[in-house]
Amino acid sequence: MSDIVIIDALRTPRGRGNAKGALAGVKPVDLLAAPLSALAERHDLRGRALADAVFGCVTQTAEQGANIGKLGLIAAGYGDSVPGLTINRYCASGLSALGLAALRAGAENGLAIAGGVESMSRVPMASDKGPLTHDFSFQKAAGLIPIGISADAVATVEGFSRAECDAFAAESQARAIAARESGAFASLVPVAGLAQDETPRAGTSAESLSALSPAFAEMGEKYGLDAAIMAHTGLQRVDHVHHAGNSPAMADGASAVLLGTAEAASRTGLKPRARLLAVAELSVDRVLALTGSVDAARAALAKAGLTPEDIDLYEVNESFAALALHFARHMGVPQDRLNVNGGAIALGHAMGSTGTALIGTALDELERRGARRALIAACGAAGLASAVIVERPA
Repeated sequence: MSDIVIIDALRTPRGRGNAKGALAGVKPVDLLAAPLSALAERHDLRGRALADAVFGCVTQTAEQGANIGKLGLIAAGYGDSVPGLTINRYCASGLSALGLAALRAGAENGLAIAGGVESMSRVPMASDKGPLTHDFSFQKAAGLIPIGISADAVATVEGFSRAECDAFAAESQARAIAARESGAFASLVPVAGLAQDETPRAGTSAESLSALSPAFAEMGEKYGLDAAIMAHTGLQRVDHVHHAGNSPAMADGASAVLLGTAEAASRTGLKPRARLLAVAELSVDRVLALTGSVDAARAALAKAGLTPEDIDLYEVNESFAALALHFARHMGVPQDRLNVNGGAIALGHAMGSTGTALIGTALDELERRGARRALIAACGAAGLASAVIVERPA
């Protein structure tokens, strides 16, 4: 991937993913069109040939069905010659879209777009009613566990307490509020009057979070899911430490990244913000499921010939507090290099968009600090995970 460069990365603010959210009135096709239109205006893309455009979207039904990626291109005024593809690798979809777009750009020695969209207020999670969430006989036969209970199982295996998870969540909120107030998120495209992320909650503390009830304890006991976890792992119990306050916030959002070969960027007069050093895609144990960010990060580092110490900043999707703590522990990453401007617990997780949104977040902060490299990782249901490494010019 060393020949692939990232020219720009933009995202919308995230709105709260419910009927009262600031972006609930924006159709997904228009939400996706916002960063795509901004990319086109910045780089005169409507008159350029593109090798491909690949988008992540997890719940591909109703307003997010029918290849929402291609439809977003049309809504943004791109020409009919631009292909469009929508993929679902669960919460790692955006990063997978980036990897596929990079391959297509390399194959054509041209430019491509990667991105993603999710309107969780208009198309609620699991409303596609797929086997992962709605076919209980399949779930039992396949040994699939709801991700919230998997997160609690990882916390139990690792010995992360409720207090540790709440402290991490409170810090995510504090960092996101500080970043929003300082203007750290430079790659934002306003939508429907929303110019900053709506999702962070000021005043959140570990003490206030401690009053919330565990979200998955009743489900784990009632449906025998705790028993299944214990049989799989040898645990004597499952500690249910996650709740709404230390889990990723549901959100509406979209993002887009313009990339291409270094030659194509030079040929068209576009200045890259970074190089794409490595992309890793893999799958791990489907029961614990959400530990794959570590494996993907290690695979990406190996491809790039780097060590964890060579990375200045880590942006890891906060798919539950225990999973971020698990990543920090197993990668040996200090907290001052991990999600320095908060993560999905505070900023929200617009599932299909998160991966490419984090590209922009990472580049913004690298540029602010004059730092060089960032690793971006995300895990998903059924054990899926993706990671990429980007590097600014020396």
